[in-house]
Amino acid sequence: MSIIEAQAPLHEAHRDNHTHRDVNGGWLRPAVFGAMDGLVSNLALMTGVAGGAVSSGTVVITGLAGLAAGAFSMAAGEYTSVASQRELVQAELDVERRQLRKHPVDEMEELAALYVSRGVEPELAREVAMQLSKDPEQALEIHAREELGIDPDDLPSPMVAAFSSFGSFALGALLPVLPYLLGATALWPAVLLALVGLFACGALVARVTARGWLFSGMRQLVLGGAAAAVTYGLGMLFGAAL
Repeated sequence: MSIIEAQAPLHEAHRDNHTHRDVNGGWLRPAVFGAMDGLVSNLALMTGVAGGAVSSGTVVITGLAGLAAGAFSMAAGEYTSVASQRELVQAELDVERRQLRKHPVDEMEELAALYVSRGVEPELAREVAMQLSKDPEQALEIHAREELGIDPDDLPSPMVAAFSSFGSFALGALLPVLPYLLGATALWPAVLLALVGLFACGALVARVTARGWLFSGMRQLVLGGAAAAVTYGLGMLFGAAL
């Protein structure tokens, strides 16, 4: 009893510290991708237009149009992508459900063989598979996890992905437009704010992914700055040609 009592605080500490973040909720990837894409694409679009020596009003209209078009495009694309993925998973689950109904013994043996391949004793593996197969829904969940690598109760939501992508893209795309909306007439404040935003987004992503914040921030800043520089140069080239 004393050993158990001595180990109890360790078990509680392990339980409290052994928690994981939601990595399959369908919001993180579209939110991160949307914010980065909004910043880079709208900054590049605006610098490309500004490189053609147009008025500041034209640059603002371009930025706002890029924000609206990109946000709706990202949302529609994410919704379609996640919905298609979810439908594919549901179709595979229906196949597995039919197999469990038509060939329950074969499916049980298949599950037992899987446990044996992972080091479980054959007799114990068959007993575990038999116990798990008594409940059809539990058996479906186990087979889905083991064979398909998915959790039927934790599929990403198309609506969550779409709204996350829309909001994050719009927020990212707004940064390079904001200085103009506040009265700026030159391009450099928009570029400066967008580059700061790129670094901040990269650093923020590092907090989620456990990557170094300086490396992640600088990577986004360099990539976004390079895209803006290239499109600005192309804008100057095309502007001079026209």
